[in-house]
Amino acid sequence: MLILCGSWLNKKGFYEAEIEDVRFYQSLSQIREVEPISFVIFSYDLSGEILDLKLQSTDLPSVIVIKIRKFKKINEKKGHYNLLPYSMSLKDSEFIAGIQKIRNLIEEGTVYQINLTNRFDFEFKGNPVNLFFRFYKNQPVPYGFFLNFGDFFVVSGSMELFLEKLGERIVSKPIKGTSKSLRFLQNSHKDKAENLMITDMMRNDIGKVAKIGSVRVSELFKITKYRTLYQMHSTVEGITNQSIIDIIKETFPPASVTGAPKRKTVEMIDTLEPHARCYYCGCGGLVRNETDFTLSVLIRTAIGTGNSLSYYAGCGIVWNSEPERELAELYLKVKAFYSKEFKI
Repeated sequence: MLILCGSWLNKKGFYEAEIEDVRFYQSLSQIREVEPISFVIFSYDLSGEILDLKLQSTDLPSVIVIKIRKFKKINEKKGHYNLLPYSMSLKDSEFIAGIQKIRNLIEEGTVYQINLTNRFDFEFKGNPVNLFFRFYKNQPVPYGFFLNFGDFFVVSGSMELFLEKLGERIVSKPIKGTSKSLRFLQNSHKDKAENLMITDMMRNDIGKVAKIGSVRVSELFKITKYRTLYQMHSTVEGITNQSIIDIIKETFPPASVTGAPKRKTVEMIDTLEPHARCYYCGCGGLVRNETDFTLSVLIRTAIGTGNSLSYYAGCGIVWNSEPERELAELYLKVKAFYSKEFKI
């Protein structure tokens, strides 16, 4: 089962895909092309292959390609489910210690910024599609989707555009900067510095696939209000005629969920985080035709297997990050998914 919120299709409501075929891959080298119309997911696990690093990974497929016949509009489903927290990958004290380790790496000149994440584990009972609709209702976003294969399912409530290609125009809108206060975000030098670093990285990544001289930053430090928080993003665009697979090879993983410089931060993330990110911090989206596609960054994403479900959240850490404030931001991002206090 695949359900998309209507904004993927420039419509309102929810749409279920009539699936023609599903293919799983463990490597980008196995894929020659992605036939439209398809919904695709690229796992963060691919970072090792693309950046030539040995990283922790999961047993789930690294790439999912779902060939779609058509979409039909459906009504929102309502039903009961239960989430019972039972563990987290990093305790609060360990997450704060991780922030200090990153500050040390910045002081040494090894990195400039790292996105540090945590995994929150739940016992899950009920139908996961009900979880998806409640999650979306709590915080409507442009890139929400629900995917269920029986053995595992993915619930995504992302508001971040990784890449969109329409004709030869390619656009990215990296998010850096989160707060429940608009005024704080407008005046936060830390968040603007963080956003600028990632925008520059995305400008560089798009420059690898774009025509020379076509890359530009068309929007800087724009703030968008969502139901539970405010987010800051910038917009980078360019001109390219390359295929989705060739573009992924040059731009993945997304800069906003790794850090600067990308390869070194991904290497350091693997030592700082005891969990593999799996689909979280990867990307997913719709391939419309031979040239056009839209991919979101898989933030605000949960992955379920059996009766266990994991939700992930993270923060961008820079030199002047305040550990307690970063921890508060982490739980702010969890709030839309699990509104109760996370206690184990």
